[in-house]
Formats: sequence, C-alpha cells, structure tokens
Amino acid sequence: MKSHRRDGESQGPGPPPSPSQQLLGILSAGPLKVVFLVLASLCAWYSGYLLAELIPDAPLSSAAYSIHSIGERPVLKAPVPKRQKCDHWTPCPSDTYAYRLLSGGGINKYAKICFEDDLLMGEKLGNVARGINIAIVNYVTGNVTATQRFDMYEGDNSGPMIKFIQSAPPKSLLFMVTYDDGSTRLNNDAKNAIEELGSKEIRNMKFRSSWVFLAAKGFELPSEIQREKINHSDTKNNRYSGWPAEIQIEGCIPKEPS
Repeated sequence: MKSHRRDGESQGPGPPPSPSQQLLGILSAGPLKVVFLVLASLCAWYSGYLLAELIPDAPLSSAAYSIHSIGERPVLKAPVPKRQKCDHWTPCPSDTYAYRLLSGGGINKYAKICFEDDLLMGEKLGNVARGINIAIVNYVTGNVTATQRFDMYEGDNSGPMIKFIQSAPPKSLLFMVTYDDGSTRLNNDAKNAIEELGSKEIRNMKFRSSWVFLAAKGFELPSEIQREKINHSDTKNNRYSGWPAEIQIEGCIPKEPS
C-alpha cells in the first residue's frame, strides 16, 4: 500500500552528489573559495617539497636507530691516562727524580729498578740475578754510576758487596732489590754496611724475603720519602710456591737545589 508524504515532512537521504555536481557547487560558492582552495593546495605541495629536500638520504634502519636513541643518555668515555715516568699514577714535579723499586716474585718475576723512566736493572737488560741487586746513581747529575748483582745463596759474596757499596762516591743514591733469596749467605758485616745507610729491616731478612731499599750516601733524604719495604716467606700465605708476593716502593726524590 503506497504511503503519502504529508506537507512539511522531510524526505529521507538521497544519493550523494556526483563530481560534476560538486564542481558546480564549488563554482557557485564564489570565486574567492576557489582561489583559497588552489592556494592551499599549492602551499601543501611546496611544504612537502621543502621537507623532502631537508631530510638527508639515509637508510630506514639508521633513521629508526636515531629516533630510538633520542632518549638515551650519551656515553662519556674517559680519556686514556698519560703514562708517567716509571709507571707512576701521578707525575713527579719537574724538580724531582722519579723512582720505582720492584722486588722479584716467584721464579718467573724478576726484580726491577727504574729511575727517571730508565730501567737500570731488569729482566729485559739481563742484569738481575738471584740475591741482592744494587744500582748506584749520581744524585747531582742523575746519571747511573754502576750496577751489580750479588748471589746470596751460593758463594761468598758479602765481601764484594761491601766493597761495591763503599765504592759509591758521596752524594749517591743506592737502590737495592732482592730476587729469590737474599739472606742465606748475607753475613753480619754486610748487614752492618746496609744498616749504616739507614736500613731498618736488613736484620729481619729471612729466606726468600722480598726486600727493597733506597739509600742516600753523603746527604739526607726527606722523611716522607718511602725508602724500604719487606715481605717474608710464609708457607700459608705465599703467593707463589715457596715465595712471598713481590713488593714495591715508588716516589719522587727532590733534586739538589741549583
């Protein structure tokens, strides 16, 4: 049965306008709207062109990584510390001498004597051996005077070592380090000679004790200078089989005032 539309009632939605009808609607809306739409289209196209020119060519993976890393904290790398004389952690003042004494440790770790970044005695030089190793340096010039090693396990070398110590001229620095055993044949006269140079531990030396000592002949060293250290062999606490751990001392010796 057909329904009749009454006057005043709205008709249901009809079909959408065709493109031609839309164009006619735009044109009928007035020339200003047409100009506005054209300008908006041109602006949108130009903005896209500029954006494409400003963005550099890069793989998508790089772009994704850059976006991902925006919130990350920058990684700060500390500069590599500059190497100091005799491998000190901090440099010695220019008016001082740098020194570092290292005893032997076990059968494979030889003793070392470093002065002003020069290796005076060490495995690389082939001039260290079992016993007590001694280097004599001229305190005024900083030049090495002599080096010698004295076996204290075999042979009678205490006498030659006493003569070597006594041969050091006044104003000399004497550096002494042990490798392996430095006490078995160290006699009382030799201990006296080292004790006269200021050693506090020479009479406490035992079999294979690690010992280092800095002495001054003919002048006094400042009291704050580290001069001596000893470490005894202990079957319970030895780092190496039959040997205690190596020990070292280091510091800066004030030069003679000019």
